[in-house]
Amino acid sequence: MELYLDLRSQPCRSLFMFAKANAIPFQFKLVDLAKGEQYGEEFGKISPIRKVPVMKDGDFVLTESVAILQYLVEKHASFLADHWYPADLRQRARVNEYLSWQQMNLRAHGSKVFLLKNMYPVVMGQEVPEDKMSSAVEELTQAVDILENYFLGESLFLCGASISLADVVAMAEIMQPVSSGVDVFSTRPKLSAWRERVKKEVGVALFDEAHAAIMTSGGVAQTLREGGLPQIFKDKFKKAFL
Repeated sequence: MELYLDLRSQPCRSLFMFAKANAIPFQFKLVDLAKGEQYGEEFGKISPIRKVPVMKDGDFVLTESVAILQYLVEKHASFLADHWYPADLRQRARVNEYLSWQQMNLRAHGSKVFLLKNMYPVVMGQEVPEDKMSSAVEELTQAVDILENYFLGESLFLCGASISLADVVAMAEIMQPVSSGVDVFSTRPKLSAWRERVKKEVGVALFDEAHAAIMTSGGVAQTLREGGLPQIFKDKFKKAFL
């Protein structure tokens, strides 16, 4: 099985952590998003959607990270712990509830903060306007409030007493704005304790490996400045944020 990934991408990190933590064998195929490799001819032959992650299992190609995670759970059900994606109807519904909610909420707002912090100065040649940045952070704060108060609540993990797909997906998303200096954990001890439990469950070394690309010195912004951005990337960014 091949997984086409760039660990600067949140969905790629969640898939990477889940597969590695559960000893699911795969070949790591790097698709460098900053270089625009997803728009290249070779990757287009694999996926016309031109986004990562992509899974290629023999002649079967699957896109969308949640679909891939669910596929892996069902394919490897014989040795995977049930808590990742519980067989119980209501427990599984809770995991699905989070996976459905996060796309237009924590993911959308965390990604917006990350892109404004890292790409706006590179593409626009100036710092993000204060009102635009404040609005994005406020939207993220509201999403994190729901994550903490509704999904986590008084439980150890988002969907109960054990880690699930919801936790690895959420953690990959929330670390994206954190890497840009918007530390949503700093005033949230309950959420910080949850992060430490997730790290322990997936393995601290694996957690750090997955997030090294966004958390290392200089971060993504410096990488973008040094390597430049393909014009197609700049055009898409301007269309989204102007």
